[in-house]
Amino acid sequence: MAQSGAILVNQRGWLGGLSDYFWKRPRLMIFLLLAPAVLWLGIVYLGALFALLIQSFFSLDDFSGVIVHEFTLKTYGELLKPQNFDIIVRTVAMAAIVTVASALVAFPIAYVAARYARGKWKALFYLAIMLPLWSSYLVKVYAWKLILAKEGILNWVFEQLHLTFLLDAFLSLPVIGGNSLSVSFTGTLLVFLYIWLPYMILPIQASVERVPVNLIDAASDLGATPIQTFWKVIFPLALPGIVAGSIFTFSLTLGDYIIPQIVGTSRLFIGQAVYVHQGTAGNIPLAAAFTVVPILIMGVYLWLARKMGAFDAL
Repeated sequence: MAQSGAILVNQRGWLGGLSDYFWKRPRLMIFLLLAPAVLWLGIVYLGALFALLIQSFFSLDDFSGVIVHEFTLKTYGELLKPQNFDIIVRTVAMAAIVTVASALVAFPIAYVAARYARGKWKALFYLAIMLPLWSSYLVKVYAWKLILAKEGILNWVFEQLHLTFLLDAFLSLPVIGGNSLSVSFTGTLLVFLYIWLPYMILPIQASVERVPVNLIDAASDLGATPIQTFWKVIFPLALPGIVAGSIFTFSLTLGDYIIPQIVGTSRLFIGQAVYVHQGTAGNIPLAAAFTVVPILIMGVYLWLARKMGAFDAL
């Protein structure tokens, strides 16, 4: 009987020796594989953030318009001016409202998909949720601008139903109204809600799927009503998924500047303020200070989300 060959053929030359060297040292191999990504993250991303932080401690000379490279908190003090503080409050309020609205809309969809969708229906659910993400971000925003415009299809629907007076009454309300939905706080909210909704649905759906069915059955056997079962069993166990989804909706709304630029009023959000001060005004320290605000907010938000177990639902 012929002797079978070795399973591992001995590789000759420097390539074989190098392969053997790394095979005997797996930690070194892992380090070398991760090193490029870690260096890119550390140098490019974290380095840029550090440079941004340094810029925020400089100031702009009021007379010459030249950046004064001296450590000062003057620029952060400018954030407390009414016109700048109003931008921060408006942006945070919009991010919070979008997050709450997304959770309210997403939870029923995610719950039905997790509990009742099976087979091809579940595949259809994932397709319906993911399909909007395949189209261009700008195309979707401009499409919504046309939908919400005074000559758009939404206004036409109200006309056909003879309910234009209701829309006009709503648009006449202060803060949330405007000349049309495309130039109103409400219009901006609707576009944010549509764009970020998939990022809320998927974490909630994954979280609801992990709720044991026997707990729901046990609650019913013990005499709990459907509402009591929801608040005492389903909601607490699905809460990490809601918080996980809110990380996306809150942070993405907080830093977005394209949607408020295209749909909404002339009142600035943080992203627009950064763009204006960095580009048009040339006030890089103030732009950097504005950028630090959402970073600090998201730092606290992520810390709270981690405490609530949201990372386990991602």
